[in-house]
Amino acid sequence: MTGSSARLLSPFCALLLCTVVMRAQEVNVSGRIELQSAGTKPKAMRASGAVVWLEQVPGTTDIPIPTAPANTPGPLRLTQRNKSFEPHLLVVPVGAAVEFPNRDPFFHNVFSLFEGKRFDLGLYEAGTTRSVHFDRVGISYIFCNIHPEMSAVVVALNTPYYGISDQRGDIVIPGVPPGRYVLHVWHQSSLPESLNLLSRQVTVSQAENSIGVVRLTATDLPSTHKNKYGRDYDRPTPASPAYARP
Repeated sequence: MTGSSARLLSPFCALLLCTVVMRAQEVNVSGRIELQSAGTKPKAMRASGAVVWLEQVPGTTDIPIPTAPANTPGPLRLTQRNKSFEPHLLVVPVGAAVEFPNRDPFFHNVFSLFEGKRFDLGLYEAGTTRSVHFDRVGISYIFCNIHPEMSAVVVALNTPYYGISDQRGDIVIPGVPPGRYVLHVWHQSSLPESLNLLSRQVTVSQAENSIGVVRLTATDLPSTHKNKYGRDYDRPTPASPAYARP
């Protein structure tokens, strides 16, 4: 190798070495979600399905923050099967396309007209798929205009550093570079104003790798919702084309 070639490779090697060293410093951030109602003790067993994510405070880490969550590989789908969405909760990077395949033997009409991404896929038959481009950060509550029992949530994030709590309320956010972040929390049973109060700055380092216990207050939210026209759902009938096999 000539001297000029070595000089050309030297900056690249230095950058590569720096990246390897910084990656070796990445931290798995842990914590616990506790869900409680007023006047009751925390019940961590009910605390699954909470999403906790970290947004970088600009200038506090030398590693560029990617926008695509690393732990959501492959196609993103909310499958309609047995009059339900699978999975019920889906976390996606902002800008991602999510497929909505219909695996039931009848029609569906998927829509979301609330926070987050607003869309209406219209009536489409068994065996077909439609997709939605989640081009804005936010929480999208998703329903079917035919079957009121169907619901799902899509959380679109602009950070790859997030975790979803398990049945015990435990949560892990893997591979976080050291630095300062703003912590955000979402859970379907908590009101947005209560969740906003939980946002705070946290420091991540090898010595500071826990967000501690995050206590959420559960609220008795309405179990029913209106259809996409803002009206009560019609009572289904066997002859309805929405239930007929194409």
